[in-house]
Amino acid sequence: MGISHLGAAAAAGLLVSSLGAAAQEAGPHLSIELNAVAPAETGCLISFLARNGYETGIDRAVFETVLIDDKGQVERLTLFDFGALPAGRPRMRQFSVPGLDCGELGQILINGTTACEAEALDEEACAEGLGLSSRTDVELIG
Repeated sequence: MGISHLGAAAAAGLLVSSLGAAAQEAGPHLSIELNAVAPAETGCLISFLARNGYETGIDRAVFETVLIDDKGQVERLTLFDFGALPAGRPRMRQFSVPGLDCGELGQILINGTTACEAEALDEEACAEGLGLSSRTDVELIG
């Protein structure tokens, strides 16, 4: 009797594992990782790693971005133009933000898209299924 319960538990675990793998494969079509935040000569250099998981390239992606300080207050609202994002290939994008103290940056909010141009995709392609992550102490939210 104990063996059949173990067999059922193993089968259930395999099913959950298979569903998890399928969910990862179906993951976000576009993902943005906050990769680095570093002091620069005139402010702060913010680096993002973008991955386009669509089967077609995105000609231009522009995100309305809110920079929030470590006290939770809006420091500024800006546009980050990620330019062209080819299908299936990662792209590093860096933005120099003058007058910003990197040490006081707490969060970056991707507030929406102002442009998402892609011949074979609709204009919501940059917002739907957008995956966000951070390798820094600064949280990337959206």
